[in-house]
Amino acid sequence: MGNTRMRRRWLVLITAAATALALLLALNFARPEKKLERSIAHSYAIDDPQFRREMGALLGPAIVGGNAVQALNNGKEIFPAMLADIRAATSTIHFETYIYWSGDIGRQFADALSERARAGVQVRVIIDWVGGLKMEDSLLEGMAQAGVEVHLYRPLHWYNLGRLNNRTHRKLLVVDGRTGFTGGVGIADVWDGDADDPEHWRDMHFRVTGPVVTQMQAAFVDNWIKATGAVLSGPDVFPALAPAGTLDAHLFISSPEGGSESMHLMYLMTIAAARHSLDIHASYFVPDALVIEALVAALGRGVRIRVLVPGPHMDANSVKLASKSTWGALLAAGAQFHEYQPTMMHVKSLIVDGQMVSVGSTNFDMRSFSLNDEASMNIYDPGFAAAMTARFERDLAQAWPYSHQDWLDRPWRERFAETVLRPIRSQL
Repeated sequence: MGNTRMRRRWLVLITAAATALALLLALNFARPEKKLERSIAHSYAIDDPQFRREMGALLGPAIVGGNAVQALNNGKEIFPAMLADIRAATSTIHFETYIYWSGDIGRQFADALSERARAGVQVRVIIDWVGGLKMEDSLLEGMAQAGVEVHLYRPLHWYNLGRLNNRTHRKLLVVDGRTGFTGGVGIADVWDGDADDPEHWRDMHFRVTGPVVTQMQAAFVDNWIKATGAVLSGPDVFPALAPAGTLDAHLFISSPEGGSESMHLMYLMTIAAARHSLDIHASYFVPDALVIEALVAALGRGVRIRVLVPGPHMDANSVKLASKSTWGALLAAGAQFHEYQPTMMHVKSLIVDGQMVSVGSTNFDMRSFSLNDEASMNIYDPGFAAAMTARFERDLAQAWPYSHQDWLDRPWRERFAETVLRPIRSQL
C-alpha cells in the first residue's frame, strides 16, 4: 500500500511538472491576443497623402521631414562609420543589438564604448541574452569596469521563463541624441569585410541625422525601461534637432508587450498600396497566409514583385526550408524569386513603387511581425528609393532565378522537411 501511495505522489508531481512546462511553452509560443485576421483593401497609392496620414496614425510616430540617411554596405563601410561616431561622442551613447559575439569586431566595439565611458560619456548598452551567448564574459566585465551600463535583455531567470521566446531583435545606435544607426548588422566578425567570400555576409546599415533620430532614441528608451525600470530624459537624451536633409521618415517599433502587430500592419498596408513594384531583400522570408494573400492580390493587379533571398549560403537551413514552402502560390501568380549566390545575404529592405523604402531590423516573417521587439524606419523619397533600387539590382545580378518549375521539381526530402516544419513555421 505504501509503495502504491508513493507511486501516486510521484505521478502527481510528474504530471504537475509536465503541465507547468506545457504552460510555459504555450506562453512562449503563443502570439498576442490582438492579431490581424483580414486583408487590407487596395485604396491609396504610396504617394497619396492619405496613405502617409494613415501610416503615421496607425503605426504611432508621425512622419517628420528634414532627415538625411546614408546607406552603408557591408562591414567595410558600416563598422568604421559606427566606431567613428562612437569615438566622437561627447554626452551619450545608447546601443541596442541582438547579436554581439566575441572576436575582433566585438573587441573593437567594447574598447570604443569603454574609452568613452572612462572619458565621462554616459554609455548605455542593451544586448539580447540569446544573441549574446557567444560573447565572452571578459568583454562584458571590461565594459562594466569602465563605467558602461550594460544590461542583457531577458536573461534566463525564473520570472522570465514565460517570455523567453520574446527577444529584442532591434539594432539601434544613437550618439549624443543626434546621430542614429539602424539596419541588419550585428556585432560579429561574419559581418566584417566586403561580402567577398562565404565567411563574410552581405548586409546594409543606415546612418541617420535629423529629427527622426528622436524617434530612434525613443525606441531605445522603450527597451531601457523594460531592462532597468529607469526612464531616460533631458537635453542630452532628447536634444532639439534641426533639419539635416530633405527626406521624410519615421521609425516605429513593435513588441509582444505593446504594438505587436505594428510590423505586420505596416507590411500589409504597404503591399495593399503598391501599384507598380515591390522589391524585397529578405534574409528570412516566411510570410503568413494573410501576407501571401496580399502579395498574390498585388500580383493580380499588375504589381511586379521581386524577392531576393539567400542561396547556397544560409545560416539557418530550417528557415530556408520553411521559407521555400511558401513560394508556390507566389511563383504561380508571377512573383520573381532570386537566390543570392556569393555569401549569406542578411539585408532587410522593402522598396515600393520607387517612392518608399523600409529598412531596419525586421525580417519578412512572423517571428519579427509578432514575437520579437523590432524597429524599422520608413523613408518616403523617390531619390532615396532610386538609389536603393540600384543597390537591389546590383545584388540581383549576383543571384540565380528560381522558377515555379524549380519549386515543383524540388526533391522529396525538401517537401518532407517542409511538412515537418510547417506547425512551427511562425517560430523560426
